[in-house]
Parts: sequence; C-alpha cells; structure tokens
Amino acid sequence: MDANHKSFLTDLLNAPGPSGYEEPVQAVVRDWVGTFADSVETDYHGNVIAAVNPEGSPRIILDGHSDQIGLLVKHIDDDGYLRVTPVGGWDVQMLIGQKLQVWTADGPVVGVIARKAIHLLTPDERKTVPQIKELWIDIGSKSGDESREVVAIGDPVTFELGMRELRNGMIAGAAMDDRVGVWVVMAALKLIKEQNPKAAVFAVASVAEEIGLRGAKTSAYSVDPQIGIAVDVTHATDCPTIDKNEHGDIRIGGGPVVVRGANVNPVVFRQLGKAAADKKIPIQINALARGAGNDGNVIQTTRGGIATGLVTIPNRYMHSPVEVVAESDLEHAATLIAEFCLNIDGDTDFTP
Repeated sequence: MDANHKSFLTDLLNAPGPSGYEEPVQAVVRDWVGTFADSVETDYHGNVIAAVNPEGSPRIILDGHSDQIGLLVKHIDDDGYLRVTPVGGWDVQMLIGQKLQVWTADGPVVGVIARKAIHLLTPDERKTVPQIKELWIDIGSKSGDESREVVAIGDPVTFELGMRELRNGMIAGAAMDDRVGVWVVMAALKLIKEQNPKAAVFAVASVAEEIGLRGAKTSAYSVDPQIGIAVDVTHATDCPTIDKNEHGDIRIGGGPVVVRGANVNPVVFRQLGKAAADKKIPIQINALARGAGNDGNVIQTTRGGIATGLVTIPNRYMHSPVEVVAESDLEHAATLIAEFCLNIDGDTDFTP
C-alpha cells in the first residue's frame, strides 16, 4: 500500500464515528476523494457520495459504511461516573477493562470502563456477564459537577482509536468494521477514474449501518443505480474455536471474499469472478442462504430491485478493539471492484 493510501486508511481509523456521529469520518472521506472525483456531496442523512462519470450508463453504486459500534452517555451520576447506552451490537465482555474516548464538543476525554475487582466479586457475580447498564465509565472526576463541565448527555464514546501493525502485512484496531470497506470503495473509485469508465460510478461512505442499514437505504434510493456492490467485513475462520463446517474456510490474506447466494445477483457474481481471473486477483468464495446483515440487503431491494454483489474483507475478532485484517485483502478488493466496473457498459445484461 503506497503512502497516500496508507495515510487515508490511518486517518479513517483514527476518526470517531458511532452511528449518528459520523461527521469526522465523512470529513476524512471528502478531503481524500475531493482530489480526484468528478463530484462529492453529502446528503442530509450524512452519506458522502463521490461520483466518477456521473452521466455514464449504467449507474453503479459502491457502498462501504462509515459508522462503527460505540456508546452514548446517558447519565452522569453525582460521583462523576458516566452511564452509557450501546450503539450497535456489543459483546459486553469486550468492554470490561477497556480504554475509551468520550468525544465531547471540546475534544476527546479519556476514560476507562471496568467493574469491581475480582477480589470483591461474589462467587455468583464471577459467573455472570454484566449488562451494560451495570457498568460505568471513570474519567477521573471527583464529582458529578466536574464531569458535567466537560461531558454532555449524548456525547459518543468509542474504544481508544488507532492502528497497530502486526506481522505479515496484518493490521489491528477498532473500527475496521467498516472503515476498510470505505477505504476499498474510495480506492476503487480512484482506480476507475484513471481508466475512463463507460459506467457512472458512485462510491458511498454510508451512515448508520450498525443500527439498521439506514444510510444505504437512502443513498441507494437517491443514486438510483442498476448495479450495486456492498463492501463490508466478514468473519475470518482461520483462528481457534470457529467451525469451518458452519462458517466456511475464510482466511486473512487469502483475498477478498466474493459472496454467492440469495442476496447476490448471479450475473454480478460471475462478472466478479471473471474480473478476478482476468487480473489474477486472489479471491475466496463464501455462501449466504439469506439476506445479508450488511448494506447489500437494502441495496438489493431498493426501488424495483438492484443487481447486487457482496465483496467482503476477512476480519478476525469483529466488534472488538483488536479487529485484524490484511492490507493485501483491501488492495485486492479495490482492484477487483475497479476491474468489474470498468468491464460494465450499457450492453451488459444483469437479468438472471
């Protein structure tokens, strides 16, 4: 990954953005795509929509959701502790003992979340997973008034953000789900711009996927495409305790995963496979027997129906502060999607 693309990815991973609070991420996207896209706009919902050859045909939408799971400050008690409510799907055990950042109007406030020490837990408490409402964030305040001077009700909270480089081109951090998807669709758009496409291509950093696929629903309606590709993360199964018989054999570094099944137009699937073969791009195949739990679900069913594909990035430890992906999978996904779009013209028939 060259320095420009690496800097873009780092900036994405350092920007907070639980659903409803994606503005910092959207600013990063606008700054980067504004250097090459033919148009960049942000709708009232918050989706950033960047276009290349917007008058072309057919119209293709590429979607990566910009929001991440998080917390919102719900109450500040008289001792200064923050009580929170979840944004998105949480495993509470991932929260205990974590470093957090409260994103206030004046900048981030560092906090920690924990429970009482193991020495003080009763035998029954040691066996019980607490609920979020039973936890608190400690920002070091001595009173509720002190906390209220810096933190407001509704301020969003995230894991401590950033990116760590592991061995063999792997990277770890919070919010890989789905900042890597945003990176892929915008990097693909840049590649497409360089090759004079016939199709109109719209790359969207959509909002609020983690609370109901909301941004993709409105952006797909407004773009009104005939073809769509959603890019999200998927569960890598190359680590202990995951049953490949149930979840498939998905390996980090093995290439992006092209999904086949009910949420995927068969012609889109075949065209993605052809693009991979033509450019010798490694891909993996996974099967999905239902509507996807990502933006591809609502893209497929927008208006009269959109020919939809799903390209996903293998990810270990999803919805945790240490999600792991491989840089090579991101680059191969961007190249694959760009090649797919460049091969599409007005004569391509996506009727199954």
